[in-house]
Amino acid sequence: MKKWYTLAASLVIIGISVGILYFAVYQPSTMRLPNDVTMETAWGKSYEFGDLPPKVRLVEFIYTNCPDVCPNTTAQMAKLRDRLKQAGVFGSKVEFITITIDPARDTNEKLQTYANAFGVMSDGQGWVFLRGSEADTKKVADAFHFQYRDPGNGMIVHTTLAYLLGRNGRVVKQIGMGTSRFHVDEVYEAIMEELS
Repeated sequence: MKKWYTLAASLVIIGISVGILYFAVYQPSTMRLPNDVTMETAWGKSYEFGDLPPKVRLVEFIYTNCPDVCPNTTAQMAKLRDRLKQAGVFGSKVEFITITIDPARDTNEKLQTYANAFGVMSDGQGWVFLRGSEADTKKVADAFHFQYRDPGNGMIVHTTLAYLLGRNGRVVKQIGMGTSRFHVDEVYEAIMEELS
């Protein structure tokens, strides 16, 4: 009887280990920006995911009416951008991508206002703010297993993760959103490690 308990316990441990390996290692390594999506920047320029030069990229999903986690994360990213600028890598080797998950409400003008609040005044500064069709937005979010839905009141419920992509375009790290989970020092170190 003891052998059966040992065998059952071993199988449970193996199952849990496989699950952890899948969700922590395999699944993130399959996440990437889809090549067949084109979105529009807040300033109206076309942004084609299939035509991106190799760079380390930090991707966040937001909506401009978000009362807390989205603007708090974007504020942390602004601090990170400033450190990366000091290191001389922002824009040339590192790019930030902010994608609205509420393209119906987040017009170009609203995205521009949101971007301006974090010191981004135009395209070409190393940080793009994007909007696309509902279908393309869902396609990009699905590529990262990022979930979101509007319960009907305009306050979108969503996954609270941002994604660090290596130069090959694959996710190398998932980062918690919000001031308490997005640690500028840790993300900076992860980016610099990817660049080395």
